[in-house]
Amino acid sequence: MSIPLADQLRPQSLDEFVGQSRLIGDGKPLTLAARSGSLQSMILWGPPGVGKTTLARILAHSSAANLVELSAVLSGVKEIRDVVTIAKKNREDFNQQTLVFVDEVHRFNKTQQDAFLPHVESGLLIFIGATTENPSFEVNNALLSRATVYVLKSLTEEELMVVFDRGLKHLDASVDIDNTAKSLVVSHADGDARKLLNMLEIIVAAAKDISHKIVDEKFVVSVLPRIFRLFDKQGDSFYDSISALHKSVRGSSPDASLYWLTRMLDGGVDPLYVGRRIIRMAVEDIGLADPRALTIALDAVSAYERLGSPEGDLALGQCVLYLACAPKSNAAYTAYNNALAFVKDHGSSAVPPHLRNAPTKLMKDLGYSEEYRYPHNEQEGYAANVQYFPENIKPEQFYRPVDRGLEIKIKEKLDRLRQLDANEIDNRRVKK
Repeated sequence: MSIPLADQLRPQSLDEFVGQSRLIGDGKPLTLAARSGSLQSMILWGPPGVGKTTLARILAHSSAANLVELSAVLSGVKEIRDVVTIAKKNREDFNQQTLVFVDEVHRFNKTQQDAFLPHVESGLLIFIGATTENPSFEVNNALLSRATVYVLKSLTEEELMVVFDRGLKHLDASVDIDNTAKSLVVSHADGDARKLLNMLEIIVAAAKDISHKIVDEKFVVSVLPRIFRLFDKQGDSFYDSISALHKSVRGSSPDASLYWLTRMLDGGVDPLYVGRRIIRMAVEDIGLADPRALTIALDAVSAYERLGSPEGDLALGQCVLYLACAPKSNAAYTAYNNALAFVKDHGSSAVPPHLRNAPTKLMKDLGYSEEYRYPHNEQEGYAANVQYFPENIKPEQFYRPVDRGLEIKIKEKLDRLRQLDANEIDNRRVKK
């Protein structure tokens, strides 16, 4: 029976480990824990294929603890009791600590999780749980309070390139994979090293089978048709579909928006990628015409992160329908871009004295905050004709609300404030 490439290449030390630079390296928490040889209970939270199981094994080896692995999918209270028995024997007969690693710990119910508590508290067990789900929701508070949560991130494309090269070298294949094909595979691994190595193993095996010496993008797509069926992240179909979804929402077509969303989800696109684009649509194309759109988009993505597919897909669908039906305005988006361009052109100007705080006597003596007018004490809660831009910059109007949705009211309010500014100027002229 052949061993999968991902298992063959599983790192045996932190020096061989790829990724998680926030946690691994000189002075980083997991490296310090491994070097000290004194481990505390922890939960490793991250997406698939980032090394949670590997880290648990490396940490167990570094502490000379006896490692016992459980899968929450296959284990229950009986298996937990068996682990406790093993741990007691290790301590009494061999004076050895026991580290129990529970994969997919979120699959354990409250009773199963509680079964660990007294033994973690007594120090009989070091507990390491791995989960792809938010432990705040999936791990009960009692166990969570006794463990440090380490958040593992998807591997970057650069890190996946390292894994890819290791895998290809290990296979010792007389196969040349060109850069375009390599980038394609890395891109579709979605930060998952195991997925990357599984794809690489399939590609190399297929190439060897037909004595194919050079692997290009076309060969990769032909070998892995389901993975690249519709949404090649380097290809036109993926971006065309995203564009169609975005423009359907912008064009206020709920039915077309839902069509493109479901087509993409059915084709295997990462729902969270779609979620990020939906959030962008709420800001770029709806903005302050309906500020609820952004909240609804954020809530939809959070719902998906908590529920996953297929339940979470419905939240994304509902959000897309709302965005398509909402009033549209790109005024906030345009205002931000105009302001950003203006700042880049004009550099950094000093803050006017009347806008500075004056918490010390020296600052007061320098005139900081001296001429500041407190709007709440002014007519209509507005200090008319006050300059809030730097003194050397003429006031600019970046934001121009449209006559749609809430921005109708915003426009009326801003028009009223400008009228108050004009009245203030007129009053000053009269007094002169």
